[in-house]
Amino acid sequence: MNEVTRILSAIEKGDVHAVDELFPIIYQELRYLAAQQLSRELPGQTLQATALVNEACLRLVGGENQHWSGRHHFFAAEAEVMRRILIESARRKKSLKHGGSHRRVNFDEAVLAKDDDSADDELIVLDEALEKLSKTEKAEAVLVKFRYFAGLTLKQAAEVMDISYATAIRLMPAAGCV
Repeated sequence: MNEVTRILSAIEKGDVHAVDELFPIIYQELRYLAAQQLSRELPGQTLQATALVNEACLRLVGGENQHWSGRHHFFAAEAEVMRRILIESARRKKSLKHGGSHRRVNFDEAVLAKDDDSADDELIVLDEALEKLSKTEKAEAVLVKFRYFAGLTLKQAAEVMDISYATAIRLMPAAGCV
């Protein structure tokens, strides 16, 4: 992680070539985190880990004046971008323009069909709850984002947030997670 922090510092100082150096180092980790997140989705999810990581990378680097002041800031941005992509995907699938409540069912699944909309509904409700939580309890909201959307363990999230593991444990019940 020291190499990542060094590269992020170079990016913050305006080194445009440092971005090219960053993503090869963290790409596999981001792909692993995306795969973890998507493994919790119900069958029928059309978004793949590679696509989620690529979209997140494009959004993180695509905007002008992107500055990350360190690991915590970068991982917070990464978790937020992944969250937004998943929320957008859930909302798009729910919209009437894209079929609304209709869903694709393979012939083999037709007999044991399960309501895929429940996962999208839960993701949208989670997003709304995180928005409310972040207004009053910012640290708890960031911790939930790291745990749920970035797939970090509680220990990893505490490291990224520069807080002790014990503090992270105390924050989780306040965030409504145990």
